[in-house]
Amino acid sequence: MSEQVETEPERPCVIVTELRSGMQACLRPLHPSDQDEIERGIMELSDRSRYLRFFSGFKTVPPSVVERLSAVDGVNHIAWGVVDMDADDHPGIAAAHAIRDPEDPSSGEFAIAVLDDYHGKGVSRVLIAALFLDCAEKGLRTMDIAVMRENRKAVRLVAALGAKVTHSEGAVAHYRLDLKSTLDALRAMEKPIGLADVFAAFDD
Repeated sequence: MSEQVETEPERPCVIVTELRSGMQACLRPLHPSDQDEIERGIMELSDRSRYLRFFSGFKTVPPSVVERLSAVDGVNHIAWGVVDMDADDHPGIAAAHAIRDPEDPSSGEFAIAVLDDYHGKGVSRVLIAALFLDCAEKGLRTMDIAVMRENRKAVRLVAALGAKVTHSEGAVAHYRLDLKSTLDALRAMEKPIGLADVFAAFDD
């Protein structure tokens, strides 16, 4: 008789919405048990995307990176992910993290990554809206973001969110955004249509 392997049950969706391509997406908070999925997602980024996200050309994910990103507690480290519900195995396709500043509990450090095949589908904005709404409910007011200046897509995104440059260090520009202003801007956007579902979930 073959040995049966127990698998971690799939965590339930908190928000189900439709993205620009018509794809059904599930948004949910990340959990420490998502560690393997987080590592898989990092390795499925293209080399270019991995460099722009982590400022490093590593080919194997350092254990310290996986440990840091999976150390989610929902208070000091808040993270959300997006799952493609149309794919058979419901893969994770994006993740966004906010880590609270221990010296200023109203401020956090923000970062996001979306798998290359899902760029341009509205994933980033619905994910950011969910994460920032959660952060605002938990007392965060501002968010700091570090972006490679050559990452034009990220630069345009943070500008659309109302982030302002605070300083630069070599190839990296540092931004700060006000969560309330950013959420107001996202709420006013007509696209992607999934934004309305995210705000409705938190307004209930």
